[in-house]
Amino acid sequence: MKYIEPHGHMVSRTTDDYQKMAMAGCEAICEPAFWAGYDRASVDGFYDYFSQLTEYEPARAAKFGIAHFCWLCINPKESEDAGFAREVLSLIPEFIDKPSVLGIGEIGLNKNTKNELAIFEEHVDIAKRYDQPILIHTPHLEDKLKGTKLIIDALKNANVDPSRVVIDHVEEHTAGLVLDEGFWAGMTLYPESKCTPARAIDILENYGMENIWMNSACDWGISDPLAVAKTALEMGKRKYDKQTIERIVYENPKRFLEQCPNFKI
Repeated sequence: MKYIEPHGHMVSRTTDDYQKMAMAGCEAICEPAFWAGYDRASVDGFYDYFSQLTEYEPARAAKFGIAHFCWLCINPKESEDAGFAREVLSLIPEFIDKPSVLGIGEIGLNKNTKNELAIFEEHVDIAKRYDQPILIHTPHLEDKLKGTKLIIDALKNANVDPSRVVIDHVEEHTAGLVLDEGFWAGMTLYPESKCTPARAIDILENYGMENIWMNSACDWGISDPLAVAKTALEMGKRKYDKQTIERIVYENPKRFLEQCPNFKI
């Protein structure tokens, strides 16, 4: 079955992962800018990273027949140093018109600090200035509910169109909050944290099939680049028909991403 991986960090994956995803039916991968596993020491490091996202990874994915797109930002973990973060933000206009760029992301909060929130708001301002969609990271574990509320309040204050924002890493206690406010919700499928396939399907059954997608967010840690395909199989075991499964793993992300002029598959 064809599907879209709407959030995968392929710079941290091998070419074998691309091959397996292609064989599983993946037609497009969307890669948000994220933490590299360490705090980068210079703005030049981010320049090279944005070049990798916009030039090298699309070429690597194309070898396997997969379209590769990306989002640009400085991630929340590295935005505590506001001065450094603003230097990185100044690079974004140089890359925003690259043909594979979808918008601004994954921005958001990590520890819900004042500096993180300030840089989040400045990212949102860039997205508004350049008319870009937004992909948002919500904090982990005990910080998630508070961080999600702070993010939603900031977006409301900025008068952002919620239909052009996907708030990712939702769980049972935040999915309803996000969807009720008109935002899109992303469910991240991790083997050891966030949502298992069973939990993700439970969330779908509780909150509906509208404005929601699933992603693997595969990265340097314990994660599975085939998580979306495996969850589609799990939906089949629960007797969902092919049309409903394809709606979640393909049509829903396609509908959101087509708001980005560069998204074409």
